[in-house]
This record gives sequence, structure tokens and C-alpha cells, in this order.
Amino acid sequence: MSSTGLAQEIERPVQQLRPVAWLRKNLFNSWYNAILTILALWLLLTSIPALINWLLAANWAPILTTPILYFVGQYPASELWRVGVSLALVSFSFGLSWGTWGGPTRTFALALMAGYALIAVLPVSLETISLNARLFMAANIVVVMGGFALGQTRLGKARWVLGLGIISFIIIIVLLRGFEDSSAIPVVQTTRWGGLMLNLLVAAVGIVASFPLGLLLALGRRSDLPVVKLFSTLFIELVRGVPLITILFMGSLILPLFLPEQIRIDRVVRAMIGITLFSAAYMAENVRGGLQAIPEGQYDAARAIGLNGPLTTLLIILPQALRLVIPAIVGQFISLFKDTTLLIIVGINEILGIGKSIVQGNPEWITAHMEVYVFVALLFWVFTYAMSYSSRRLERALGVGKR
Repeated sequence: MSSTGLAQEIERPVQQLRPVAWLRKNLFNSWYNAILTILALWLLLTSIPALINWLLAANWAPILTTPILYFVGQYPASELWRVGVSLALVSFSFGLSWGTWGGPTRTFALALMAGYALIAVLPVSLETISLNARLFMAANIVVVMGGFALGQTRLGKARWVLGLGIISFIIIIVLLRGFEDSSAIPVVQTTRWGGLMLNLLVAAVGIVASFPLGLLLALGRRSDLPVVKLFSTLFIELVRGVPLITILFMGSLILPLFLPEQIRIDRVVRAMIGITLFSAAYMAENVRGGLQAIPEGQYDAARAIGLNGPLTTLLIILPQALRLVIPAIVGQFISLFKDTTLLIIVGINEILGIGKSIVQGNPEWITAHMEVYVFVALLFWVFTYAMSYSSRRLERALGVGKR
């Protein structure tokens, strides 16, 4: 047998079990597992009918009457075309990434297409979802597939796709805000931003900005320079020692008191900065855990081939460390996305705040809090599950835990 054959991992073929054998092996392989299986079946049989009855009898009017508010908040109706263009850019970027990289990005692209298809054919009145909105959702499916087709060509190079993604993100931010003294694209103040759009924007900024900052803090904490190490350690421990809501309150209420009168930072920007700094501290500890898991022999091997310290870290150590902590990093990103709901406490109308305002603004809907919370929870579950599933696909592709 060749050395190549010896190096390859030999996997045992998956044994196909018959249904009865599968049940016996997985659900009734011991007396306590059999009891747990019976209890689980009993709970499902008693709870599912009650859940179906509640879903059919629930008051979904707070959601079906004004669904657009949950997604864009009070963004001006005359400027919604900007949100449409931004969404089309996102669709094209995910389609292009799918065609270029495949793997994890495929999950997000397919999830987007499924969401567009669901909205396009949702059996509700045209007053709830207009015909133009349905056609636009169907068109976005074509945009995703167009990006995928382009990514399959020679133009689908990783560095170009990454650069296009960054440029698209900047265009989206600029387009949503607009320009001063412009009649074509006037400024829309962030006080009118809201809904799921704001949750996604804050989360995206936090993820993109906290990742490199967390890397620098992790490397700084392991640095031999005392000043760099002390600063990184103090920052990480101080930020991790306080809850996120404290940082948001300081950025929203206390920070403006220390700034000169002529300097005013937008409150959404302050929230983005606070979430970024908070996430960067946790990201630094996740990365530091991966760095500590790299054996010393990797450093010796890098020095043996003539690599200096920075090149050793950049080319040898850091890729292996990040590969080891993919689950922790994605878990931090999921937590960051869910933490964007805390913006309601500082007066920023993200999706949870929009839902609360809608329910409290109409006496007929005052008892429909549960329906709103279920709707918001379902939206968050879709996004977080897609992130988690993509993480598992990436781990499988990189062989995390196997080699």
C-alpha cells in the first residue's frame, strides 16, 4: 500500500438499519431510554394538538395588518426602493458566494430563496403583501441564481467575491442613509430606521468589526510587549466583566455628556460601537483559546523553514487556531445577533420594539403579545439556525475534530 493510502483516513461504511432495528438501537436500547421515549411521545401527543389549536385561534392581526413595519420600521414609504436595492445586493452577493465557495454559503443562499418563495406565495390578502412585493420576492430568487451562475464562471474568484461583498455592504449603508442636500437620495435619519433591517445591520457591523479587533486583542494579550499585553488584558477583562446593557446605556446616555456640544454621534452608531467592543472582548478569548491549543512544535517547524514571528502567526498558527474555535466563534456571532434585541432598552426601534409599539398602540391587540413574540422568535430562529448549520458544514469541510 502506498504512503498516500496509509495517510488517508479509513472510514467504516455506514450500516443501514431497518426501521425496527433503528428504533431498538436508538430509542429502546435500555429500560430508561424506553421510559424517556414513551414520556417524550406522550408529551408530543398532548402538546401538539393544543399548539395547533392555539395557532389557529391566535390573533395574528398585529402582524398581518402592517408586516412592513416589522422589517423596515418607519423607513419612508417613498424611499423603500433603497431597501429593495439593498436586498437585491444581498441576494446577488450570497448567490455569487454560493457559486464561488459553495459549502456554508449555500445554506444562506438556499434559505434566502426559500424565504423569498414563501413570501411570494403566502396565502394572505394583497393588502397584507402587495402584488409588487410578491413579484419583487420572486425576482430576488432569479437574482440569487444569477449570482450563482456568475460565481461558477472564471469571474468567481475568492478575492473578487470578498471585495465585492465589502463594497456592497458599504453601498447598502450609504444608500439607506442617503446624502445631504440631495433630492434623488435624501438623508433618512437613523431614528426612522427600525425592524429586522436594523437588527441585521447592527449585527453585520458588529460581526465584521469585532472579528479583526478580537484577533488583535488576542494576539496583544499573548504579546511580549508589556504595554500591549496590559492594555489588551485590561480591555478584555473590563468589558467581559459588565453586561452588554451597561455598555449600551453608557454609549446612549453617558457618552454624549462628555462630548463637546458640536460633536454628536448618531445613537445607532453608538450602539454599533458598543456591541462591537463587547463582542470583540469575547472574540479575543475565543481566539486565545485556539492559540493556546497549538503545540509548540508548530512554532519550531515554522522557525526551521525560516519564517519570522509575524509570518509564523499569520500563515501557520492563526489559521489552525481559528479552525479549532469555529464553533465558539459562530456561537459568539449568534449571541451577538440575538443581543441586538437589547437595543429596545435604549430607545432604538429594532424588531422587538416595533412589535411592542404596535401591540400597545391598539387597544384591540393589547392581549396579542404572545403572537408577536412567537413571530419574532421564529424569525430569529431561522437566521440563527442557518448560521449554526453553516458552521457545522464548515467544520465538516475542514475536518474539525478529525484531523
